[in-house]
Amino acid sequence: MSRAPGGRDRRAVQITTPIAGAPNRLRADQSLAVTVVGGGLAGMAAAISLAERGARVTVREAAPVLGGRLSSWPDTLNAAAKGEAMHMERGFHAFFRQYYNARALLRRADPSLGFLMACEDYPLFGPNNAFQSFARLPRTPPLNLATLVRRTPTLTLDGLRKINGDVAAEMLAFNGDDTYARFDSISAKDYLDQVNFPVEARRMLFEVFAHSFFNPEEVMSAGEMLMMFHVYFCGSAEGILFDVLTEPFGDAVWAPMHRHLERLGGTVRLSDPVTTLAEPPAGEAVVLATSVHALQQIVGANPWITAGAGAGAMGEQWHGHLSALDQAPPFAVLRLWLDRDVNAGRAPFAGTAALGILDNISCVHRYQGEARRWAMRTGGSVMELHAYALPITRHHDEGRVRSDLIAQLHAVYPETSSARILDERLLLRSDCPSFVTGSYAHRLPVATPHPRVKLAGDLVRLPFPTALMERAVTSGFVAANELLSPFGVAPEPIWSVPTRGVLASLQAWQRRRRRPA
Repeated sequence: MSRAPGGRDRRAVQITTPIAGAPNRLRADQSLAVTVVGGGLAGMAAAISLAERGARVTVREAAPVLGGRLSSWPDTLNAAAKGEAMHMERGFHAFFRQYYNARALLRRADPSLGFLMACEDYPLFGPNNAFQSFARLPRTPPLNLATLVRRTPTLTLDGLRKINGDVAAEMLAFNGDDTYARFDSISAKDYLDQVNFPVEARRMLFEVFAHSFFNPEEVMSAGEMLMMFHVYFCGSAEGILFDVLTEPFGDAVWAPMHRHLERLGGTVRLSDPVTTLAEPPAGEAVVLATSVHALQQIVGANPWITAGAGAGAMGEQWHGHLSALDQAPPFAVLRLWLDRDVNAGRAPFAGTAALGILDNISCVHRYQGEARRWAMRTGGSVMELHAYALPITRHHDEGRVRSDLIAQLHAVYPETSSARILDERLLLRSDCPSFVTGSYAHRLPVATPHPRVKLAGDLVRLPFPTALMERAVTSGFVAANELLSPFGVAPEPIWSVPTRGVLASLQAWQRRRRRPA
């Protein structure tokens, strides 16, 4: 088996294999017209893959810009910040090396991926001056996890003896539906309670990651968290470090991707929200690549989607599963333009644990060209603060969110307390999917009751481990492949991290031995 493009993990899996001798486009006597609703990662992955294989594609995006949760848009700073034209974004995004399919999509904008810069560390700050580094870890599991445990100062020998080894080993034993069957009904918090990690080590090693998935650990499915651990650390040899984009998303990714799609004959319609859709006749199809709530509204306004072609009870069950889906609590992004720089040793990106609502800090001017050029001209800095899965008491209190984030920035980076804020932008958004306990059974696949309607997005359930941006892109590719399969066209190649953990077989064997005869 060939290795994943750009990766080093020899256990990475190729999910689709191009058909030998198949054409790269639809046959001349065939045609397919596809409307893609949503111009984020999932929608554009589907649209570009379809258009490259000859389909006539129209993307309808409700926002005035492409990108969805990876979008950026032009803005102008106030006079104190020199009144310059800048971009605002929905926040920092990490491009992990195991994002094989997301990177394949990005290569449509830049084949060399020259707009990505490697982050050399992902430092974490916690209470009482706690600090954790992920630099120079081995990349192969389980050696990476063993080394991290050995390097964690809050994990003493006495604390290690108290850990429930059988439960902790599940982090290295992800096994698809089997893991979800056993752990989807309990919360991530309950699972970590069972592991019995020392409190300080748990904060630094696990709680911060649960929050990064936009779902609070008190309600997040332990099955989903174990899958995330598998993708990012316990099952992949690509490492936990990542790359960042060196220019705003709109300039680096979406403008060239928009041009690429138009060169292929595709059409992009911005500021074009969708409510009602005509049922596509033969030769036409629809890909719905929206947020959970937008999808629910579209399906509710278009009952033909649920009815399908004689879907009957299956359609009713599908609609019930759709209705049961929900979105995660809101997250906040606060970007600050300061009149001075932070200390020279600050990493471009740092996480925080148990320090209030603040989850991470980005020194945007340390990795993004537009922000760096502004900082060089003014002597200032551009800082970005994230708060994931905001508590219910903070959802609508923008002033409190802002003041708390700034106070916590000052506590972690004390040099910022004397800086003057020249300009700022605060975003509160709530459009990430929720992965609460018991939700796996309601997760929808790419297929729908209607054979000519497909779903895409990070809300979609796929039969192999994937998450966040990678799941969004992958589901878009899967949707395109499913629509193209009747035409005998070579599918979009799809790759996955290893589908099972390194201890999956051993754990399954041990469980069988424990069963009563």
